[in-house]
Amino acid sequence: MRFLPAGRSAVLVEVDDLETVIALASALRRDPPAGVIDVVPAARTLLLIHDESTSMSKLADRLRDQPLDPASERGGEPVEISVTYDGEDLADVAKQTRLSEEEVARRHAAADYTVAFIGFAPGFAYLVGGDPALHVARRDSPRTKVPAGSVALAGEFTGVYPREAPGGWQLVGRTAATLWDLDRDPPALLTPGTAVRFVAGDQ
Repeated sequence: MRFLPAGRSAVLVEVDDLETVIALASALRRDPPAGVIDVVPAARTLLLIHDESTSMSKLADRLRDQPLDPASERGGEPVEISVTYDGEDLADVAKQTRLSEEEVARRHAAADYTVAFIGFAPGFAYLVGGDPALHVARRDSPRTKVPAGSVALAGEFTGVYPREAPGGWQLVGRTAATLWDLDRDPPALLTPGTAVRFVAGDQ
């Protein structure tokens, strides 16, 4: 681990891989260090926001001794998201993976997912845990507009666009679920550590 100051009240922790980020974030949510206000995971880092009662050196000492249990990443009942598998890129994904469109949809809905981190846009969750056979590259040419609710693949991740936005992920389906709602507490339907399951259905 590498520890870097991030302003006067945060520490950026760099780790080797996403699996370590997920396991460490899970451990810190279960047993947060004294003085830590928030834990913000990303692909290879965690941002620890803290108050004046702690310091980077104290947090570094604690985290170096932190046991990690990858098996405890996922907790609670999964959030179920109903998906219609008719995305514009479904045929291309089937071609890349050498699977039928029906098998792409079946495998996508059969997997158990966990929110690794949030990024790109408010409410956009990067989900891991999908079928390795569905790991596909981003589109060569990103779209200028991707409809809200689009369910998409990129590399090892699955994501759902919470609003219309440009994007280069492979679109395999769509959902009517509201991913971001300022009248909800919290506004994001999916937060780091949340278990997720996709259910095939008509929207």
